Order: sequence, then C-alpha cells, then structure tokens
Amino acid sequence: MTTSSGSQSTPSRVLGTADAVTVGAAAMIGAGVFAVFAPAAEEAGAWLWVALLIAAVVAYCNATSSARLAARHPESGGTYVYGRERLGELWGYIAGWAFTVGKAAACAAMALTFGAYVAPEWARPLAVAAVVALTAVNYRGLRTSARLARVLLAAVLAVLAAVAAVGLLGSEANPAQLAVSGHWPGFFGLLGAAGMVFFAFAGYARIATLGGEVRDPATTIPRAIGIALAGVFVVYLVVAAAALAVLGRDGLAASSAPLADTVAAAGWPELVPVVAVGAALASLGALLALILGVSRTVAAMASDGHVPRSLAATHERFGGPHRAETAVGAAVCLIVLVADLRGAIGFSAFGVLVYYAITNASALRLGPRENRPPLLVPVVGLAGCLVLAFTLPLSSVVSGAAVIAAGAAVWALRRLVLDRRA
Repeated sequence: MTTSSGSQSTPSRVLGTADAVTVGAAAMIGAGVFAVFAPAAEEAGAWLWVALLIAAVVAYCNATSSARLAARHPESGGTYVYGRERLGELWGYIAGWAFTVGKAAACAAMALTFGAYVAPEWARPLAVAAVVALTAVNYRGLRTSARLARVLLAAVLAVLAAVAAVGLLGSEANPAQLAVSGHWPGFFGLLGAAGMVFFAFAGYARIATLGGEVRDPATTIPRAIGIALAGVFVVYLVVAAAALAVLGRDGLAASSAPLADTVAAAGWPELVPVVAVGAALASLGALLALILGVSRTVAAMASDGHVPRSLAATHERFGGPHRAETAVGAAVCLIVLVADLRGAIGFSAFGVLVYYAITNASALRLGPRENRPPLLVPVVGLAGCLVLAFTLPLSSVVSGAAVIAAGAAVWALRRLVLDRRA
C-alpha cells in the first residue's frame, strides 16, 4: 500500500538527500542544545550519560519506524498519514493534532529563545518578527528554505565545534568529571532527564513530514533520517562531554547558559558573545524547519477536511502549501504574545512524544513484505515514548492530555454530524 485514501494536493519534489538531511539536522540542532543539558544534569546528576543514551535509543526507534513508514507513504503529513492509513482515521487525526499543537508551541519557544538571546527587553517583538520573516521564506518554497537552513546549520555547528574544542582541549578540562558515579537519581529523575534530552533530539520527523516534496522518497527518506540522527547524536555527545569536563555536574546543573559558561570557565570569555549568536541562529534554524513541518501536516489534515480545506491549496509558482504556512505563522505569533517559555517547552514535549507513540504503533502494522522494522524497534519506541511522556512535569502532562482530549472530542463531534447528514 503506497497511496493514501486522502485527496491530497501534489506538491513539487525538489529535495534530495543532502537537503533533507539539512532540514532534519537543523530542526534537531536548535536552541535545545544550548540549554537542555543543564536541567537534565539537575534531574539525572551523575547519570546524565544514561539519560542521554535512553533518549537516543527512543529517538533511534522513532526514526526507524518513521523511515519505514515514510517509504511506504511518501506524502506530506508524517504520522498523520501513517496513523490514518495503519490505525484508522481517529489515530491519524490525534497524531496530526498532537503534532500541530505541540510543534506550534515549540515554534513559539524557539522564537522566544531567539528574542531572549538577541535583546531580552524586546524578546516578544523580536520573536514575532522572526516568525513573520521565516514564514515569508517558507512561502517562497522549499528550495529557498533548504538553502537558508544549510547556512544556519553550518554557523551553529561552527559555534558548537568551538565550544567542544576549548572545553575538551583546554587546561580546565577534567576527564574525571565524565565518570558515571554518584547518587542514584531514581527512575523519575533519570527518565525525566531523558525526556528533556529527547526534546533536543526531536526534528528528524521533519524529513518524513516533507515526504511529498522529496525526490525518490523510498530511498532518500530512510537514508536522510539515519544520517541526520547519527550526526546529531555525535554532536550532542561531544558538546555534553565538553560542558561536563569543564563545569562538572553541579556547575552544569546550576548554569542558566551552560555553553556560554563552559567557554568562560575554560578561559575563553571572548567566545561568550559568539555562543550567544550561535544560540540565536540555532533558534532561527529550528524555527524555520518547525514551521515547514507544521504547515505540511496542517495541509494534509485540510485535504481530508479535518481543518478548513482551503488550507490545502498549493501555490502555483512556489509549490508549497502557502495558506497553511500563513495560518501557522499567524497562530505562532499569537502564542508568542501570550506564552510562558517553560510551559511551552513542556507542553511541546508531551505532544511530540504522543505523536511518536502513534508512529511506533503504526509501524507495528507494517506487513512482512513492506520492509517492516524488527518487532523490538517499534515496541521499545512505543513504550519509551509513553514512559517519557508521563514522567514529564505534572503541569505539562495535564495540559497536554487535556488539549489532545479536546481535539479528539472535536473529531468525534465532526463524525457525528457527518454521519447524521449521511
């Protein structure tokens, strides 16, 4: 089964493997890497490496399930399409709803992070300006977006390379800080830290949600997801090692800007502004890729009538879902004006984990002739997503579950109205 039952518009297939890897890596290496290791170290303490490994395993399972499903369903929409085709309309809708609201919150978080690094006193106006500017870039099509994502990613990787170099090679580095030892943080501490680190991994699904715009998707999507995830995992390992070697676990846990503090403690205070610029650019790169993915999911849901069908329209010149992009940009601007940054991140993490849980459940329905992954992969991915989701802070769990339940209620009401009309 390679087609969908939905009446989806046909966009242009313009992305090759390098472009798809760039979009996925830019989505993963966002502002999270500049902040996530501090709260994770606070939760996991000496077991930060174990938390990082748990997050990586869950991410690998999710990536494998996403890749196999995307190869069978090469359409824009990601798990919205997979859930609909493999589990039924309701599960596809819940996946699309969880992704849309969760990632809209993530867009706002990235925009607010950008504003906070550039000029804290003007954070919200700058965040709105960033959303408007990057929505305009996406409006002009994927080629333009992919080129900008490549430039932003290169700049951020250069900053992270500088942090790693001064942290690991400087005289202040203490390799003994990297040893796994100390007080056991408890399962909730360890898994809570893994959930936070997983937030920094999320992004490879952006490749799958662009399935309708990738050349030779059966080959390109699995290859791009694997390359992007492996590369980002190595980057996170190196950067975390640099921060731990210089600051130690207690210093890292207490830091509000861990990578800036790392270069300062390593004897390179002149690099602090460079790190700040890198964080701002990373936020822009993540925001660019996030708006891309959310707008494609909205367009896929619109083509099936779950949101206004007019949002499925494809631009005649640029080939993208321009109305969905505009609507997503407007919604994110509204969230930026009212959102709390910490709450937005927790809510987003819950939505993302629900989305990937449905991804793995969908992968369990692949047949033996559909290149399905080994059974252990989607089982571990499904269990891991659910466990990490429900070990997040209670406020994130309650708000996330309430919004997803509200979305399911809207779907049920719509089905009731349609059935009565029939």
